[in-house]
Amino acid sequence: MKSPLLALPGAVPAEGADEGVAAHYGDLFREQRELAAGRGFVDLSHRAVVTVTGADRLSWLHLLLTQHVSALPAQQATEALILSPNGHVEHALYLVDDGETTWAHVEPGTQAALIGYLESMKFFYRVEVADRSDELAVVHLPAGSAASAEGALAVRELPYGRDLFVPRAELGTLTAGYGPAAGIWAYEALRIEGHRPRLGFETDHRTIPHEVDWLTSAVHLQKGCYRGQETVARVHNLGRPPRRLVFLHLDGTEEKLPAHGAEVLRPGQDRPVGFVTSSARHHELGPIALALVKRNVPVDEVLLADGVPGSQDVIVPA
Repeated sequence: MKSPLLALPGAVPAEGADEGVAAHYGDLFREQRELAAGRGFVDLSHRAVVTVTGADRLSWLHLLLTQHVSALPAQQATEALILSPNGHVEHALYLVDDGETTWAHVEPGTQAALIGYLESMKFFYRVEVADRSDELAVVHLPAGSAASAEGALAVRELPYGRDLFVPRAELGTLTAGYGPAAGIWAYEALRIEGHRPRLGFETDHRTIPHEVDWLTSAVHLQKGCYRGQETVARVHNLGRPPRRLVFLHLDGTEEKLPAHGAEVLRPGQDRPVGFVTSSARHHELGPIALALVKRNVPVDEVLLADGVPGSQDVIVPA
């Protein structure tokens, strides 16, 4: 869906997974600085919105998700995953419950497969699952924003800001009071700086939660069984994940940014040890990236991301 906010002055459309919203509005670094200072907003209306209603919604979701949600307090935000039987990440949900409805936003285009799986698991539970993407949109306000959330149907309060679920038909009207618009490139730069993984970027078909540090935010290690739980428990208790997410400070003298999927090499070697998952130009740090590399790569070694040297910050211990 194409956002009406692409009509704002200076808007340049994003491409790829973020098609439908603005990449930027003419000044990437200014937009980043505004967000870092707690001003403005980000249009995330390309993300899909799924709701679950019914008396059994939380106890039912608790059986399916990696997160403990059976007694999730109203208005408390959380993250959760759905795993394959082998423990590989299939879906990432960003949740909040308001006492009557569980609201979730997910990656664009993933809602059909997600809802298909949820519908197949309903059985006798009193739940209703709905794709609300046509009528609802997501807007992000940065931490420290003084903007009012009035008009939002649900709000996810987070350490780094607020995710608002708003009526799509009122997107232009409501955001007019939120301050200057920032594009998805600014939002992504701050996400990379914050080491926050994103499905389809930091993940591939064999990613397990441990590799990208989702154990700290989206997995509850003491809850009961769910699909893929055996892999989570085994890797956590008996070993280490085969790969680990790293943050790369890239050489600022290089003009190019390594693309998603670009090979990561050790100096002097031609066999890849990983791949770039996300990259951005940061208003303070310069060019930065996240990469998924083999666990045994030395943490103090400078790596080559598509030929660009980058020093590592540890996210997942080796």
